[in-house]
Amino acid sequence: MSETKGLTLPIWVVAAACAATQVLLDQPFTSSQRIYLPGDANNAEPLYVPVTSSAMFAGGSQAIAINHCEPGLGLDLTRGLEIWTCVQWQQNSLDRSLGDELEAWLYLVAGAGVGTLEGSGEACLSGFARQLLIRNLRPLIPLGRILRLEIIFPRGKELAARTSNKAFGVVDGLALIGTQAETQDSASPQQLQKTLDQLRCKSADFPIDIPLTFVLGENGLDLALKLGINSDQILKVGNWLGPLLVAAAEEGVGKLLLFGYHGKLVKLAGGIFHTHHHLADARLEVITALAVNEGLPLHLVKELAQSDSLENAFLRLESRDPDVAKRLWNHMALAIEKRSADYVRRYGSWTIQVGVALFDRQRQLRWAGPFGQRQLSFWDINLAV
Repeated sequence: MSETKGLTLPIWVVAAACAATQVLLDQPFTSSQRIYLPGDANNAEPLYVPVTSSAMFAGGSQAIAINHCEPGLGLDLTRGLEIWTCVQWQQNSLDRSLGDELEAWLYLVAGAGVGTLEGSGEACLSGFARQLLIRNLRPLIPLGRILRLEIIFPRGKELAARTSNKAFGVVDGLALIGTQAETQDSASPQQLQKTLDQLRCKSADFPIDIPLTFVLGENGLDLALKLGINSDQILKVGNWLGPLLVAAAEEGVGKLLLFGYHGKLVKLAGGIFHTHHHLADARLEVITALAVNEGLPLHLVKELAQSDSLENAFLRLESRDPDVAKRLWNHMALAIEKRSADYVRRYGSWTIQVGVALFDRQRQLRWAGPFGQRQLSFWDINLAV
């Protein structure tokens, strides 16, 4: 594959890391890096990924490579993101302060602008990104040597402020959480068609008594797998939830679980079934209306409406009255299930049970509607207290 556009951030980072390591090994700078994907056979066709530049520091003990991310045509804030990868041989004994130990041969350091997990300070790195490093960087490291790799995104912290990273406990920069090589524009019609094709393929022989789980986003996918939902029972979806709900009903899916962050799925409670923030963002308005319907005191309703985010609204209400907060969030889950069922009935009379399960910024599964709780019980998954 020679096409280099539309690749996820981990691909561009690993290409730069390989280029810097080659220079450290006194090899010529290669502006087009061959990158192999995890799980591919040794004879699989690689990606050819460009690297902007690479050079040795004075003294010859460190090297740096610079790259620029090209995520394709969709709306993506990593477009043009400058990437620095700094490498050197680690001479001392292993020291945990150097960063996250990826393997015995590599220490990965989250430099400026790279997102870290709140509390631990470790680089936020997906399994795909880790395996990508192992597949491509490990063969370059001489036996017995330890490479210290520091990744830096000069504008990472600034750009991360525009994302929901902090809502998931990722601070100080952009996370390396891609799960595949090619980017996906979750708001594009092409992505909708691709997901519809995956849905039809998955639902062809899907057991009627097992819930099919729609997960939203990388964090939703990661949490669902960790909780024990089988990958064969999961479909990662984008923002076109309305058409996908109807398609699932058309394909004969009997039970469907919507699994995602409350700040995304709350839009369904307001009848918004395309959830990209460029199209509609009425989360606080929706939760305020739900609070009125639930009969919350006027002063609490006003506080919700004046919050700067749904997560802060939740935290504020929970600190004031945990029982009221739980009642409101359960009401939200019920409203999502009801509006989803109403949406499907608008287009046909299929029999489908739509449940919802919601997690918070700590990635704790906190709330579920009546159908959602029944479906979670299939995997013996309990809500966090």
